[in-house]
Amino acid sequence: MAVEVVYETHSVSTDNERGIATGWLPGSLSDRGRQLAEDLGARRRNDEIAAVFTSDLRRAVETCEIALGGSGIPIRQDARPRECNYGALNGMPVARLEAERRQRIREPFPDGETYLDVVDRVRDFLSGVARDWDGKRILIVGHAATRWALQHLLCNVALENLVDAPFEWQEGWIFTLSTEKQP
Repeated sequence: MAVEVVYETHSVSTDNERGIATGWLPGSLSDRGRQLAEDLGARRRNDEIAAVFTSDLRRAVETCEIALGGSGIPIRQDARPRECNYGALNGMPVARLEAERRQRIREPFPDGETYLDVVDRVRDFLSGVARDWDGKRILIVGHAATRWALQHLLCNVALENLVDAPFEWQEGWIFTLSTEKQP
């Protein structure tokens, strides 16, 4: 069997609008982000979602609270689908992050982690999802690195291709997680 995984990125934050790479800092949604979170709720409230799993970083939690709070769908916070930890560079300009991404696939950010570390965290998270949610449809709300880990693990896309690609927002990504063979 399988788990259908719907992935949505957290809504637009004030840092996104200012060109800041928040990393493991909490961040908060902008006015536009709050509206997008409401739109997410309209898209997903009646989408047969059995549970929502969100990064525990504030901007992702806030997205879920606005989108699906009061819907009856359980919302579970988890640190494993967090953004990459940029360590001493959390809060850096996005332009600097973009220049460093490829190098940080295997080499950690100063006092932080690598993108492969994110893949390992998400792999661990998915093993529990596969075990506990077989035959269900779940929603994950996370960050760019969360999506890259999902695409790498579930679609075999090279991290080098993912970190170099420009971000193109869309209304969710759909993945199939086999419960027989783990990524």
